[in-house]
Amino acid sequence: FMNPLKPIHGPFGGNEEGSAHMWKMLTYCVALPGVAVSMVNCYKKFKNPHKKPKFIPYSHLRIRTKAFPWGDGNHTLFHNPRVNPLPSGYEDD
Repeated sequence: FMNPLKPIHGPFGGNEEGSAHMWKMLTYCVALPGVAVSMVNCYKKFKNPHKKPKFIPYSHLRIRTKAFPWGDGNHTLFHNPRVNPLPSGYEDD
């Protein structure tokens, strides 16, 4: 009869050659094409950047109850003037 504790192939019951072949094929057939598709997507987005949205001063966004402890107190820690508006609007407008 069948003994469940007896290894089928190899020392731990698995087929190492088949497993290595499977991961090699997954790398070449899935991972590398996925990286290529991601590169094409990034290239297309870089060539056609989105326009900056119109600033709408919503009352629930950019609330400043006290000044930030760095800089002038109005800019966030990782402030980017091209994409992050201040409570009064974009800096470069």
